[in-house]
Amino acid sequence: METILHKADTRGHVNFGWLDSHHSFSFGHYYDPARVHFGMLRVLNDDMVAGGGGFPTHPHDNMEIISIPLKGALAHRDSTGTEKAIHTGEVQIMSAGSGITHSEYNFSKDEEVNFLQIWIMPKELNIEPRYDQKAFSSSERKNKFQTVVAPNMEDSLWINQDAWLSLADLDTNTSIIYEPKKERNGVYLFVLDGEATVDEQKLGKRDAIGISNENSFEILANSDAKLLLIDVPMK
Repeated sequence: METILHKADTRGHVNFGWLDSHHSFSFGHYYDPARVHFGMLRVLNDDMVAGGGGFPTHPHDNMEIISIPLKGALAHRDSTGTEKAIHTGEVQIMSAGSGITHSEYNFSKDEEVNFLQIWIMPKELNIEPRYDQKAFSSSERKNKFQTVVAPNMEDSLWINQDAWLSLADLDTNTSIIYEPKKERNGVYLFVLDGEATVDEQKLGKRDAIGISNENSFEILANSDAKLLLIDVPMK
């Protein structure tokens, strides 16, 4: 097993007033040559946007972009004609493909929204841009993995990559085994809340561990814990 540890307080950080963001990987004003990506996972931003704030229309291409609201809701608009609100409990994916423009704003004028912004490098370039979102019941991840993004599962959101995103809500002292979905994939485990131990490494809220060259590994919840696992090709 090869591991890389990213503690919460080592992430890049910017605060523009309307946006308070922590970056697990190099992004914008934050650059660390040792933290540019984990395999095909390029961005994991933990964004807090003030009421009424947001990202005005801007372009993307050839990137799989996933948004997961943790608190509050986002207003989304893009050049495919999609105009949606994404609420806590939902997951959004956008294949930028050959090129797309979009904007994201806090759906509320008064309360802040906290969401994860995840970028994964695509398997096939220049596909037709597409958008999708789906609500997922938290009861389906109680002490088990709930796959929310996948290349091959009808009950998940489709992604243009051999990548899987899974959520798990574990009770204290629950032990669970995760097996990467594809040979030579690695897994980036991000603790949304609580505490967990992986490979004898204790992880707290917003800590992360990248695991590669391993067929399976055990996760032990030291407290009630909420986890995100990002299973991606390493090359």
